[in-house]
Amino acid sequence: MSASHPIVVKIGGSTLGKHDTSLEDLAALHREGRAPVVVHGGGATVSEWLAIHGVESRFVRGLRATGDAALQVVVAVLAGVVNKELVARLNALGARAMGLAGADGAIIRARRYDPELGHVGEIVCVDAEALRSLLAAGFLPVLAPIGLEVEGQTSQPRLLNINADTAAGEVARALAASNLVFLTDVPGVHDARGRTIYNASAEEARNLVASGAAGGGMIPKLEAALRVVDMRARALIIDGRREHALRAALQGEVTGTVVGP
Repeated sequence: MSASHPIVVKIGGSTLGKHDTSLEDLAALHREGRAPVVVHGGGATVSEWLAIHGVESRFVRGLRATGDAALQVVVAVLAGVVNKELVARLNALGARAMGLAGADGAIIRARRYDPELGHVGEIVCVDAEALRSLLAAGFLPVLAPIGLEVEGQTSQPRLLNINADTAAGEVARALAASNLVFLTDVPGVHDARGRTIYNASAEEARNLVASGAAGGGMIPKLEAALRVVDMRARALIIDGRREHALRAALQGEVTGTVVGP
């Protein structure tokens, strides 16, 4: 299986709707030797489990503030429940899925950067060779966005919660991916008037963020897209609720927004 120019796909922690076929598409891409790498989120499930355990969900500038108690739940849910459910489903579809967190093998190293956010990480580096080794061995890596702290209290390194969109962008950049695909539950990126933008240059993507036209969860997606566009890769922000949207997008039938060349 060629791992020279893999495809990085960011998916949520749950299905995108009744007709979600993203895992079927990923399994098919894996069988075809297209070397997909999955980075997943799971924010809704994390919020549910935090509520069950009586831990407050608090967000600062769109990011989940992660204290000591919240970190335990975040790690258990993302690296455990969500990751292993995705791995089980992909293996059932015939893919040789390997679930891991970014902290495993120190694949994702990060540092804390904002005391208000607590144990939230900013990525310092991604071990691309470790991921390429998994691809070369025939695995489909399924990566939970939990990083290993490399700065600060080095005698007692901590796990860090990382935004999944940001992690996908850094993984794609490190792997020199041909495509970075975000499967979302919206038709694509919208302009200030609410109209879907089907093609956006890097400059246009920056302006959408700077002007405030893009907000909420679309901001880290566009920022991640910009991390790969300058390497001549494509970033696709597509409507994953449509059947076989991933396969169609990689074949040129994009149901969403293309950022890049």
